[in-house]
Order: sequence, then C-alpha cells, then structure tokens
Amino acid sequence: MIDPRLAGQTVLVTGGAANVGAAISRAFAAQGARVAVHYLAQDPPAPEHVTWEHVTPPSSAAEELAAELGNGSFAVSADLSEPGGAQRLVHAVLERAGAINVLVNNAAHCESPDSVESLTAESLERHYRVNAVAPAVLIAEVARARRDQDPLSVVNITTDAARAFPGQTGYGTSKAALEALTRSTALDLAPRGIRVNAVAPGPVQTGWIDEGVLPQVTGIVPMGRVGEPEDIADAVVFLASHQARWITGQVLQVAGGHAL
Repeated sequence: MIDPRLAGQTVLVTGGAANVGAAISRAFAAQGARVAVHYLAQDPPAPEHVTWEHVTPPSSAAEELAAELGNGSFAVSADLSEPGGAQRLVHAVLERAGAINVLVNNAAHCESPDSVESLTAESLERHYRVNAVAPAVLIAEVARARRDQDPLSVVNITTDAARAFPGQTGYGTSKAALEALTRSTALDLAPRGIRVNAVAPGPVQTGWIDEGVLPQVTGIVPMGRVGEPEDIADAVVFLASHQARWITGQVLQVAGGHAL
C-alpha cells in the first residue's frame, strides 16, 4: 500500500493486548496510528465444570504494549460482558483521544464444553454478550459519536468456521451472528460513508496448537501451513485503509484455503 492514510488516526482494538489482537495493534501503529488497546482487567470465575478457553493477559501487558506502540497509544479497560461495558469503553476512548476512526471488534469469549449436549442458556448468553452484542453496541456508539465527515471504518473478527462449527455451538453461532451484523450495519451505515467489514481467520497459531497436533491441523489447510497473527493483522489493516475505500459488507476469509 502506497499510503493507507491511517497515520494520525485513532484505532480502538478490543482484546488488543495479546495474540491476534496484539498483532493488529502493532500493524496499525506501524502505519502511524494511535491505538487504544482494550483489555479485560480480570475474568470472572468460571462456573463449575466450565473452562474459559480465551486468553486474558495481565493488565500490565496492555500497558506495556501501548508504551511499545508509541504514537500516543494507550491502554483502556472494560468488561464487554457487562451491561454498559461497551458504552463505557467508547466514552473512555473518546475522552482520551477525541475521536475513533477505526474500530476493530476482536475481543471474544470462548468456553468449553460448548457442544449441543452441554448447551445451556447461560453458556449461550456468555458467548453472545461478548461476541455479538458488544460489537453491535460498539458499532452503534462509535457511529453516533462520529464527528462530521471524520473517517470511520469497522472491522469485525469472526472465524472461517462460523457457518458450521461442530463442538462449539455457542462460539460458532455467535460468530455467525457477527457476520450477519457486519452485513446489516454495512448497509445501514453506507449512506454515511462508514464501512463495515469482517476478517474470518482460519487456524492461527496463538499457542493452542502444540507440536503433536500441528501436523493434523496443517494437513487441513490447503496452503500447507497454519496462520500467524500477522496474517490476520495485515488483512485488517487493508480493510481499514484508503485502498479499501469502496469495500463494505464483506467477510474476508484469511485461512490459506481452509473451510472454503
């Protein structure tokens, strides 16, 4: 990209302190953007017989990353599973930065067990609060707060298995809802020049693929390797850039051919 026109813009990355989120934060900072690195200060205790599968890094990781990024980047905490958490996050970033030009909905809740056999209303609600409801509210709040014709783009992070995710009912269907949200909000906001797109990653090595499983996972990816966080980050930056100025409502699969 010759000039993605992201320098000086403020980018809010939810779950931006670790793994794919940290790669996204770094990729935007490399383009001269100021990054609001959102993080969850502390996970609530998991219910009995439930394991949290998502990564919640320590608060210090977000502060350290923000200092590393420069460009006036800063860390900001919010619990997106709480009512009002998304609104408080937007207000905190606006108070600090004055505007939000790019919103990356990367934070996600994932737990196990998550099969049809183990499904409960409570487990579904936990997935949907973070993976679908919070992104919807964040998009609405950021769109309402937009000043005049300031640039504004949204990129949602889904999964390339959102269409069918056996064994992960709550996670998979909540991500499918996020893809539907991408299309509906893109249509609603297009007349205002606000773009909404999504990136659907395939198997990405964030520490969960151990050496024993790696050959099996690699074998189901046509391009012959698992993804790296930077593969996803580069696609996100593209969709937020000036080069993607006439792209909206799209789900870009970044998966090496997996789950086509």
